[in-house]
Amino acid sequence: MSITPNVKQLLAELPKGVILVVAAKTRSPDEIMEAVGAGVRVIGENYLQEAERAYEAVGDRVQWHFIGHLQKNKVRRAVSLFDMIETVDTAALAREIDRRCAVIGKVMPVLIEVNSGREPQKSGVYPEAVELLVLEISALPNIRVEGLMTMGPEVGDPEDARPYFIETRKLFDYLKELNLPGVTMKYLSMGMTNSYRVAIEEGANIVRIG
Repeated sequence: MSITPNVKQLLAELPKGVILVVAAKTRSPDEIMEAVGAGVRVIGENYLQEAERAYEAVGDRVQWHFIGHLQKNKVRRAVSLFDMIETVDTAALAREIDRRCAVIGKVMPVLIEVNSGREPQKSGVYPEAVELLVLEISALPNIRVEGLMTMGPEVGDPEDARPYFIETRKLFDYLKELNLPGVTMKYLSMGMTNSYRVAIEEGANIVRIG
């Protein structure tokens, strides 16, 4: 099935200033190329090996965001490929990204992944610990904290996701007002295929849609 009509409809529907990240999980490089041809400018990858295969086909005509759980032993390869890492949730991971970026002379934009549902089985930092993490990593010279990302719990009704998006946006606004050096708080990445409309209503300016 062609994904072009869906992509074009989505791009037309999104408000100005909202960035569409197409989650490429399980999509073939040909399908990704089709999405790019339809106007997609940012690809989101959950797995490094899949991203490397897709990058060979697509290259740097788009931006690449890492949106999965990044293991420290894959950071060296990840920082050379990705334009943003949306899933930083520990100081140790941030330091490894910083260290590997220093070697290649790159400053990596990152988002802090917030576990807004406080679900122990999921990655991400709990909302009450986000400020401390941001303070701890904001001085690292080769990363730049540019915002927050949350997935929220899986819900059947998108409305059930709204409280988690509201809490994450309030945290985003609070951190923005702190004006911390090395922290810009430009991006709020929330909402997926079934919840992106609610996320946009609550302030998301990046949505991740498969």
